Amino acid sequence: MAASFSTDASICAQHTVLHATGGEMKHPGRAGTPKRSRVANASNTPRLLVRLLAVVVIMFSFGLFVLPRLNDAMRSALDIDGGAAGAQPHEREVRVQFLASNAAGMIWAFAPKAEELQVRPGEPNDMLFVAYNPSDTPMTAQAVPGISPARAAAFFHKTECFCFTQQVLQPGERIEMPVRFIIDRDLPADVKHLSLSYTLFDISAPQAAMPQASQ
Repeated sequence: MAASFSTDASICAQHTVLHATGGEMKHPGRAGTPKRSRVANASNTPRLLVRLLAVVVIMFSFGLFVLPRLNDAMRSALDIDGGAAGAQPHEREVRVQFLASNAAGMIWAFAPKAEELQVRPGEPNDMLFVAYNPSDTPMTAQAVPGISPARAAAFFHKTECFCFTQQVLQPGERIEMPVRFIIDRDLPADVKHLSLSYTLFDISAPQAAMPQASQ
């Protein structure tokens, strides 16, 4: 009878503990994470590392390949110059044609050494014109320049030119006459070709007939 009472009391105590702990029976020596959970976590660790590595690779690739192209596209859309002033050469090119002619009464041979140049606005350029006096007397000449189309003249700057001074040639003498020029970066975008022409005048006779050279 006493043993039965003791067993009933033990069962009652166990029910009381289960009720107090929310229905879970705590067993000594089983504290912490269950064995099945620890195995699952261990198996998930390599997968997590692979995913993290994939994220790192994707972010690195995005920064290396995608961002520069997006940046260039945005700068192009906003018309932003990427370099500092003067740091990069102007990429636009303009074709400059060179022409030479003689005024009435001028007998010199007169021509450019090249018919044309592809030049970049903002950069200095050089060209040589050749003159030859076939006569048996000394002669004096003056070259008068012209720019075509006329609206491009304001953007064409000669820093050195044989047209700035008179040219004197002895009989049979031949000379090469330089011109150095710069085309302004502000040249209208629709002007892709222009001509620099020179007309050579004989001013050996009366000085009153001397034409005025354009500077």
